[in-house]
Amino acid sequence: MPPSSKPNGQRAADLVRDAATHDVAEVLQRLNASPNGLKEEEAAERLEVFGPNEVAQEKKRGWLWRLWVAVRNPLVILLAVIATVTFATAGGTSDYIGGCVMILMILLAVLLRLVQETRADNAAAKLKAMIKVTATVVRDGQAREIPLQLLVPGDIVRLSAGDMIPGDVRLLSAKDLFIIQATLTGESLPVEKSDAPDPRPNIQPIEHSNLCFLGTSVESGSATAVIVATGPQTYFGKMASTLATQQVETAFDRGVRRFVWLMISFMAVMAPAVFLINGFTKHSWGKDTFLFALVIAVGLTPEMLPMIVSVCLSKGAIAMSKKKVIVKRLNSIQNFGAMNVLCTDKTGTLTIDHVILEIHCDVFKNESEEVLRDAFLISHFQTGLKNVLDRAVLKYTELHRELSVEKYNKVDEIPFDFSRRMMSVAVQGPNGERQLLTKGAPEAVFARCTEFESDGEIFPMEPILVGNLIEQVNSLSEDGFRVLAVATKKLGEQNTFTKADECDLCLTGYLAFLDPPKDTAAKAIEALRQHGVAVKVLTGDNDLVTRKVCNEVGIHADRVVLGNDVERMSDEELADVIDRVDVYARLSPAHKKRVVQALQKKKHVVGFMGDGINDAPALRAADVGISVDNAVDIAKESADMILLEKNLMVLEEGVIEGRKIFANIMKYIRMGASSNFGNMFSMLGASAWFPFLPMQPIQILTNNLLYDFSQVPIPTDNVGEQYTAKPRPWHMGELTKFILFIGPISSIFDYTTFCFMWFYFRCNHLGLAPSPDLAARFAHTNGDPNQTYAAALFNTAWFVESLMTQTLIIHVIRTSLVPFIQSRASWQLTMTTLVIMGISAVLPFSPLAAPLGFVPLPWQFWPILAGTLVCYLALTQLIKVWLVRKGWI
Repeated sequence: MPPSSKPNGQRAADLVRDAATHDVAEVLQRLNASPNGLKEEEAAERLEVFGPNEVAQEKKRGWLWRLWVAVRNPLVILLAVIATVTFATAGGTSDYIGGCVMILMILLAVLLRLVQETRADNAAAKLKAMIKVTATVVRDGQAREIPLQLLVPGDIVRLSAGDMIPGDVRLLSAKDLFIIQATLTGESLPVEKSDAPDPRPNIQPIEHSNLCFLGTSVESGSATAVIVATGPQTYFGKMASTLATQQVETAFDRGVRRFVWLMISFMAVMAPAVFLINGFTKHSWGKDTFLFALVIAVGLTPEMLPMIVSVCLSKGAIAMSKKKVIVKRLNSIQNFGAMNVLCTDKTGTLTIDHVILEIHCDVFKNESEEVLRDAFLISHFQTGLKNVLDRAVLKYTELHRELSVEKYNKVDEIPFDFSRRMMSVAVQGPNGERQLLTKGAPEAVFARCTEFESDGEIFPMEPILVGNLIEQVNSLSEDGFRVLAVATKKLGEQNTFTKADECDLCLTGYLAFLDPPKDTAAKAIEALRQHGVAVKVLTGDNDLVTRKVCNEVGIHADRVVLGNDVERMSDEELADVIDRVDVYARLSPAHKKRVVQALQKKKHVVGFMGDGINDAPALRAADVGISVDNAVDIAKESADMILLEKNLMVLEEGVIEGRKIFANIMKYIRMGASSNFGNMFSMLGASAWFPFLPMQPIQILTNNLLYDFSQVPIPTDNVGEQYTAKPRPWHMGELTKFILFIGPISSIFDYTTFCFMWFYFRCNHLGLAPSPDLAARFAHTNGDPNQTYAAALFNTAWFVESLMTQTLIIHVIRTSLVPFIQSRASWQLTMTTLVIMGISAVLPFSPLAAPLGFVPLPWQFWPILAGTLVCYLALTQLIKVWLVRKGWI
């Protein structure tokens, strides 16, 4: 494949198939590659041709796209329509001024959303860029770690357990390689791969035994491979191109969608009803009545909701990053706050993740340098993923010199996998003698041993002695040690070995590691418990060590369910015990996934925290997958959030931030839903009662725009402890009760305002006349000037009362406590409230009054308005407290 030409999709697929059928030398020749890898200059050239190694993901939208989204907002569209109609039918200067005001409103609405969402998107992109997945690539003959995005066809990559396959690759060499292909095939069992040519015709590329594909991962074994296709040209890339924008819908997403449809149903009822009522009662079917019905629909539109949600999520993600939690998928934040069960591994989460090799002994717990030597050689020569236990052994650096490790040669390796729970290396010592050195879980190694060594003597593994050996291991485990068994076997002259050779071993002793609990673990678990999050431990470790650690950190471990128990249980039986048991040990990856799914069936919102290969299935199954920055590639890729520090205290702080975000979004939703529900009653009653429009279309739009401005700082608002004390999943029932009880309160005070304006201020036209300075303005209107003035006075009064009550009431709705006294809003929200209320008071006296159809309000109106506001706040507070005590909100 010449590096100067980029293949189309079909040609790329053909290249992958051809690579499967030819031998290694021919494949490398076709790709213009070599076993020593590409030169950096070649790689740079190919990167220019093929582009970055990225499949179709959620596209980063530019400012033009965001501008288009802002412009197609229903409010903006309707404002543009009304402005156009106003200009087209203008009968005087005031009409032109009104049209210009609407254009100004359009510009403000569009620019506000554009700026806020651009800032939110940029902040989220910066956070996502902090998470890197790398691959081991050979360039210029040297192995190095580089980001996956920089890989190109022809690159030589090295694979080991836990790695993601970084592209569509042809294996050059492989050792006991097993690949998890569930993302592509749905097959849960790993598939063995080899490097031999596979000339089988008429089979799917995924079925070839020497090909591995982007999106899959290495469960066990090791390999070297050459990349044949990258990015969108890969098998996974072609599938992902149609799925990239499809996201898993969370409970929050479903709730917001239901809320939007609720508002749409309000609009569908209100707009025609208001048009018909005004038409029949006022015998007016003209432009003003039609536009009035339209703007009623716009007034019910939660047009700020997308901006409020995106800004809340991005600001929350930034706040969480300061708490060392990086959010990969923004829509997972709400689930994080709603999480009421956290499943976590033991190592590094409850313990310090600094494993110390405390004991190296023979089978009778006598110190043994031979066992330490064998363990060191195993850890030194293995090519797979070196875990914390390997690193603890390799800290004995003086052994490297004493053993003269360079005099030992590695012959072969049988990598670790989770079914055997052991691994082996074949080495040749300075005297030419070959040995198979094995380490693994004691029960797994015991099953492969026929004899054991003590003080240089060999004894057969009699059944009666096996019980004694298990007791020795259990006594170490009960003291909190993680125990591995070490065994050996003399070998002949062969050079390759398989799992079948792990037999007839001689048990030589044990390694005992200590990973003590973190000082902060018990405190963090108690803090999570106080915030309504139960912690359950899901580990592959043995039950004795797990029980001791859990008891020390305050997790109930009276009963421990083992992987074998999970295997035997039906889904119903597992669901029956899932709430009663907090500790699960000796679990396989499939067991962890089943436990998570059983919790979800019991209506829990489940978070799973893991960093290993065996955690990936559970991370994907959980409502919130949480990993750490130093996790294996497949764990980081499967997670929704990445912790920069593996610490439950960090997680607890992140949970609180997630709940704050949800609380702020819900403030806008509750406010919008209850206000719109109340406005329905007010608009219907006013339309039927009065012989004029209760508010002009331009006034409704102005009211709506100013109110929306007052809600912009909601993402900055303070959230009280009462909202973060427990999980807050989305409950449509709670929102419905809030709407039904809080919404009509606004209508009560709208109607008191109507009564004052109609009877006290004589907007019923009985003797009401404009002041001399306003008489000229209404002298040339169609119809009775007094009637027109009365309508304008009524419109102005309701505009001011409606805007002030809506803007002020957010301070009651935002908290379950007493507003202004026990709980105060952020300074940004307080300032916008004061500014918008000030604007509403000034507008009737400003130069904009005439274009907007306002008239100055009499001084008697202001004390009445003040009383209305106080009574409205007090009644809403009383109803809110009653709802809180009922547990309905």
